Amino acid sequence: MDALVIGAGPAGLMAAEELARAGRRVVVCDGKPSVGRKLLMAGKSGLNLTKAEPLDLFADHYFEAADWLRPMLAAFGPEEVQDWARGLGQEVFTGSSGKVFPLAMKASPLLRAWLARLATLGVEIRPRWRWTGEGFETPDGPQRIEARVTVLALGGASWSRLGSDGAWAPWLEAKGVAVAPFRPANMGFLVDWSPHMARHFGSPVKGAALCAGDRRERGEFVVSARGLEGGGIYAVSRELRDGAALHLDLLPDLTEAQLTARLAQGKAKDSAANRLRKVGLSPVAVALVQEFARPLPEGAALAQRLKALPVPLAGPRPLDEAISVAGGITRASLTEGLELRALPGIFACGEMLDWEAPTGGYLLTACLASGRWAGRAAAGL
Repeated sequence: MDALVIGAGPAGLMAAEELARAGRRVVVCDGKPSVGRKLLMAGKSGLNLTKAEPLDLFADHYFEAADWLRPMLAAFGPEEVQDWARGLGQEVFTGSSGKVFPLAMKASPLLRAWLARLATLGVEIRPRWRWTGEGFETPDGPQRIEARVTVLALGGASWSRLGSDGAWAPWLEAKGVAVAPFRPANMGFLVDWSPHMARHFGSPVKGAALCAGDRRERGEFVVSARGLEGGGIYAVSRELRDGAALHLDLLPDLTEAQLTARLAQGKAKDSAANRLRKVGLSPVAVALVQEFARPLPEGAALAQRLKALPVPLAGPRPLDEAISVAGGITRASLTEGLELRALPGIFACGEMLDWEAPTGGYLLTACLASGRWAGRAAAGL
């Protein structure tokens, strides 16, 4: 076979398109009955394609992998992602926070248009072809493929039901490829709630600032039966995973002095809950204060507690529940073209690589950019 791509998520499909445009005959194999399952899941909440911001600022969100990914992002970054979506007939818009979405606010129209374009380029997709490291398990029994070039785009190790189960890691390690251990990224955290919190499960906490180590992020999160989830908590999940404590500023638009003054305006006969509601806290925020700050102090001490409420966490949610992962094939195991040094002719891209990023368009952009980079390198461009 001329060119083989294993994995039909965004990175794999992008690699396949680049190979096909270079004149290669491309076959894409995927273990699931249909392609792009994680992309479609992301599209259920709006499909945040990318973030409209300058490249240097954009690249900084990849932490220690920023220098590694920068050339790939320079070649296919936020502007190029938007042009790519428009080229598939999907107009985009930019929200107030800079996040970019398709007007359709879902992934299915984009994916359909992309698959149609790949078909016109001669790309063949074989679903239910699961790679085992040496060959494929298929509906017709075990199969082997010999290809001139291969691009691996098998995803990370979260959301295994969508196809990313990390099973490839030991196979590649046995061939001499270094793989950094997987760790959850962009995930919720466990909290050991008292029974009093049960009536607030499912309630969003809005307008708060979450502080972990040196990072402070404004964002919404949800109190669930299992702990804390949602975009706000994901934004500081890297620091929390690595051992930082979580503190909540429940009234970030007020200074401590302003909050102290507001608390002093309450009536002496007010209950603690009424005093907290009168300064602007929602019922779920009041419940969090009563959960973690009792017995409640008075005056300036209470204001200080509301500006830095400690929330004891009981660890991250399991790896398979994380939106993405840290860890994967190390930079040292790959050439600049993302070819595996231990396995010449085999390239890797997407979440298989050892990088992480927050939600907000960074994950999808890097998958597309690295898939394009690997596909072009595999095609000899």
